[in-house]
Amino acid sequence: MTVIYEVNTGVWLDGLSRRRGHRVTLGEVPGEAWDEIARPGLDTVWLMGVWERSPAGLAIALRDPALSASFRQALPDVTEGDVAGSPYCVRDHVVDASLGGPEGLAAARAQLAARGLRLLLDFVPNHVAPDHPWLTEHPDRLIRGTADDLERAPADFVEAGGRIYARGRDPYFPPWPDVVQLNAFADGLRAATVDTLVAIGDQADGVRCDMAMLMMNDVFARTWGERAGPAPAEDFWPYVIPRVRTRHPDLLLVAEAYWDLEHALRQQGFDHCYDKPLYDRLCQEDAASVRLSLIHMARRHRAGAEGAGGGDDRRDPARRDAVARGPVRGPPGAPTGVPVPQAAGAGRRAAAGLLRPSAARRRDRAPGGVAAVGPDRMAGRRHPPPPAGMDLDPRRGPPRGRRQLLRPPGPGPPPPAVARPARHHAPPDRPPHGPDVRP
Repeated sequence: MTVIYEVNTGVWLDGLSRRRGHRVTLGEVPGEAWDEIARPGLDTVWLMGVWERSPAGLAIALRDPALSASFRQALPDVTEGDVAGSPYCVRDHVVDASLGGPEGLAAARAQLAARGLRLLLDFVPNHVAPDHPWLTEHPDRLIRGTADDLERAPADFVEAGGRIYARGRDPYFPPWPDVVQLNAFADGLRAATVDTLVAIGDQADGVRCDMAMLMMNDVFARTWGERAGPAPAEDFWPYVIPRVRTRHPDLLLVAEAYWDLEHALRQQGFDHCYDKPLYDRLCQEDAASVRLSLIHMARRHRAGAEGAGGGDDRRDPARRDAVARGPVRGPPGAPTGVPVPQAAGAGRRAAAGLLRPSAARRRDRAPGGVAAVGPDRMAGRRHPPPPAGMDLDPRRGPPRGRRQLLRPPGPGPPPPAVARPARHHAPPDRPPHGPDVRP
């Protein structure tokens, strides 16, 4: 079983910088800090938020009234300097210079490898920042709109480089305001995705694919309809993954997935998927239900049958619940490898993304010492019905908030990593997806 430990990279480096009295980048992290992360039982470390963030996305977040209100809720004396932008509003999949650039990441990977740990990085396949080079160089890779679309629905479309583009979204919720939608049916986008994943594979041992199910042919067609054009005969991931594996056959591929599509994504080439049904049971059901889910999982592991065979996961609880669990998230000291339930209303991509690490130091003013950036306006709500014709369980849709729980530093040295809450809640809880307050 793969056990993944997630590190909020910017917050972690900020803590190290404060402890040492000078700025620390990935290439300058001392060995003892890596030793603290290399806990027994871990085999993979996910450095979340290393890619170049978008100034255009940051500007959108600063103008967004809902995001501004969520910032003030988390940090009453927040200033514009505290807002860094979302780690999922990516201008380019190049390591941000403020974190040490590609050279710093290479040094970090070497430190992890020396401790027997693999490095996992994010990849965002569904959308890009509004100042991404593709908007001007390869507009055919994106979902386009018209001036009439922009006038009719300004929250759904954005003008950039003299063209109108659709904002990124999933089928259930309004668009994220700071990103532009890619076209999963475009040949150029599929080829570019292969190239991007190969480039990430040159720098890491694994990739976590953000909202991977949105790129599946049936989901994408029902989300975008005629705007996407005709669906290719081959699904998105079966096209992409084999081509990536020709260059990186051992690359670990992890899918963020919801809607009981975990098994389908495993069949399409992913090594692991989020186990949303287990998460739902941890958050909403009793211990007997969780125990039953774990028993089903254990039986499948013992039988060596995980990932084998076909069939409908929704009809077979043992098959459904055997899907690989998501990354470990929780406070230091939480049992290694055990998914930790997160507080109700802690949405996806939240404060981790938008607030700068330095702002986290002032969060001790929040009740209980934990700040959730972003309104909890969807907590307790059920998902809306799925798009017509899509047989999905509305209980298991993704949350749509870009908030993150950031713990203020307590007495003594800060923990080796700030664990970021899960980005997959049920019932869905998803506030706006802003620059660093994103889901």
